[in-house]
Amino acid sequence: MQDKGKQTAHGKITKKGRGSVGEKQLLVFLLQLTLLFTLPVAETSEALALSTGTTYYVSPAGDDHNPGNRSAPWASPGHASRKLKPGDTLLIMRGRYVLSRFDEDILTPPSGKAGAVVTIRGEEGHRPILVGQNNLLTAINLSGANHVHIENLEITHDERAKGKAVYFRDAIEILEKPAAHIVLRDLYIHHVDEFGINIQDIQDLKMINCRIEYAGYGSIGGPKGEHGGWRDVVIQGCRLSYSGHYYQGGDGSDRPYDRPDGFGIEPAEGPIEIVDTVAAHNLGDGLDSKAENTLIRRAIVANNSCDGIKLWGDGSRIEHSLIYGRGDGNAERTPWSTIVIDSEKKNARFEIMNVTVDDMAGGNYLMYVQYDNPDLPISLNIQNTIFRGMGPSSPIFIGRTTKLIMKNNLFYLPQTDSVIIHGDKEYTAETISDLPGNNFYAAPLFVEPAWGKDGNYHLEKESPAIDRGSTGSVPLIDLEGNHRGARPDLGAYEFSHK
Repeated sequence: MQDKGKQTAHGKITKKGRGSVGEKQLLVFLLQLTLLFTLPVAETSEALALSTGTTYYVSPAGDDHNPGNRSAPWASPGHASRKLKPGDTLLIMRGRYVLSRFDEDILTPPSGKAGAVVTIRGEEGHRPILVGQNNLLTAINLSGANHVHIENLEITHDERAKGKAVYFRDAIEILEKPAAHIVLRDLYIHHVDEFGINIQDIQDLKMINCRIEYAGYGSIGGPKGEHGGWRDVVIQGCRLSYSGHYYQGGDGSDRPYDRPDGFGIEPAEGPIEIVDTVAAHNLGDGLDSKAENTLIRRAIVANNSCDGIKLWGDGSRIEHSLIYGRGDGNAERTPWSTIVIDSEKKNARFEIMNVTVDDMAGGNYLMYVQYDNPDLPISLNIQNTIFRGMGPSSPIFIGRTTKLIMKNNLFYLPQTDSVIIHGDKEYTAETISDLPGNNFYAAPLFVEPAWGKDGNYHLEKESPAIDRGSTGSVPLIDLEGNHRGARPDLGAYEFSHK
């Protein structure tokens, strides 16, 4: 039987529809904006390596008794995946493949080796679709695998199935046994009951141009690692959105997981780099990383119901990113914030560089740092960043023992008396300039700020944020890949004088 005990979410447990037209338009807009300026990721030589073995084929018209060549392909991707050897490639031809049997139908490729990776790839220009049913555990199991590439596949539940047959848990799993040297590229994962990608321990993962949405428990997540957790990971050009808006054929309102994130992982060694990526309309947090050395670069984190970005690990940094729309248009008061930093490691270091932060919900801290650990000292360096909070009662909270360095930042919180609360120090609109480092208070003048829909956070030509930044340790490339000058603008975007 398939069920060997219910797979748990290994984390925070507790609507079924596919989103409104406006929500879909926002995601498309954010995707186009992000991918238009995506820069190439630095890949290892293995990620670029050519296969050295045999190419085999799978087709809906095939037969598993065939030899698996182009003229006589196999029929089952699961069967075919077990036939591969290091250096081999499995080409899945166009069509629809139903996966329902545990574990015959699950793709379980063997490990490759350096210079001879195992590749499973959908037919170019005709991305095949793997549909799961009958509460299948996963479509692809990479637990314990090494040197494997998965490319150009669509993975979802079988919408043609009836009743409970429509249930389908994770799209891709790496659990219990650690994996290494994995590439996931050009995958479209959607409408699965648990995680799009569920990973416990991984070393050297590259996830490139993947779209993961409508996952009941979250786009990317996993249990606490037993072998270092997530290490040497790059996520680039991806969309992680609408988590929690689907569960077992419905709109997600009956899901058992209360805060499905776009990205949410447990403590890990890192480093983790999330670059040129969108996390939008998730019913949990946008990006929540407990890994050390997490770098979030050129990201758009928009209209998530709970926290925008949450960082826990030493050596973590946000740069050239846009965070807005907390609450996703819902004005109900909540404890969530646009940015949360909370470390249990003494003297942990965090940085926020050239970030645009906007919140219209109010009723909570715009950002809070060491709220749960106010007596544990950390350092926080914030430069060239815009904080705009239009809701009531939304100051910035900084734990009293946090070493705070703030340079060239703009604040605008017109409905809040206090701008920053740092231990027994309190800064208001009138006194924020007393904070060392050329910080000031003014309306930033965005082109079209928004809440619950797409916004335009470029600066208007009269914005006081133009030419007010400093260089130094700040990378001189903005969210759209534009180079900044000797006097960079504040926030995620550099104003164009053209």
